[in-house]
Amino acid sequence: MARSSLHRELKQKRPFLSPAHEALLATLRTADLLRRVLEDVIAPQGITGQQFNVLRILRGAAPDPLPTLEIGERMIEQTPGITRLLDRLEAKGLVSRARCTTDRRQVHCQITKAGLDVLASLDEPVREAGEAAMHPIGRTGQRQLIGLLERVRDTSSTGHT
Repeated sequence: MARSSLHRELKQKRPFLSPAHEALLATLRTADLLRRVLEDVIAPQGITGQQFNVLRILRGAAPDPLPTLEIGERMIEQTPGITRLLDRLEAKGLVSRARCTTDRRQVHCQITKAGLDVLASLDEPVREAGEAAMHPIGRTGQRQLIGLLERVRDTSSTGHT
């Protein structure tokens, strides 16, 4: 059987355990590549991919604030360090935080004008990077990929295989 490009990229000599295993590894490898493409675009603004994600979440919720835990739930990559992410963004003046007046245990977060400005400066470069990265599979392939990945997430999140 011919070796796949993933075999060559990983310099793997043995066959994968199964097509499912190869698909899993190919997805992880591709996700890492796409993450690095995004990081290269946003790095000049002095933020990380996770910080960019938090800013996008807060912009989408604006003008309403969001509790810290809800931001964590909406993250693309789940992280236990949401408070530290928010600390860094607040130190840069990109988000503001305030204790909830009805439940002192909750902290509400909002994007600042500076945070909106950072995102505005990144909107077009991020769109262009996404278009370039996904161009090889065309619009039809992109829609198919979205559907396939959605099926994997739906099945995985319910615990059914």
